[in-house]
Amino acid sequence: MKNTLFLRIFLFCLFTSIGTLKAQNTTNKSEKVENILEKKRNYNKSNGFGYNIQIYYGNETTAKSKNAKFKILYPRVNTKLVYNNPEWKVQVGNYKTKLEADRANLLFKKEFSGTIVIPMEKQ
Repeated sequence: MKNTLFLRIFLFCLFTSIGTLKAQNTTNKSEKVENILEKKRNYNKSNGFGYNIQIYYGNETTAKSKNAKFKILYPRVNTKLVYNNPEWKVQVGNYKTKLEADRANLLFKKEFSGTIVIPMEKQ
């Protein structure tokens, strides 16, 4: 008796969840959604997307020193030196969301003071 009741409840839940998945799939195929996604893709291509963490902004010598120190401490994290006349920036990481960047920034702040999360610059 318990097994048949359990089986009925299980089958009921299974069939209702399949119906919900079908409804979601047909909803996501609407033309408006596709247009919005295409606009977002084009925006990302032209403007870039994601976040970096800037660990230094200042003169060239210190920037190169901070960059080298960072590479030693975190060898798996991407780094780049950016020159905006007359200052140098050391930017690290490639994060898709600000939340990911904020979490990594908490780790980097232990070694580098004044770090900030910034939107990724177009390259």
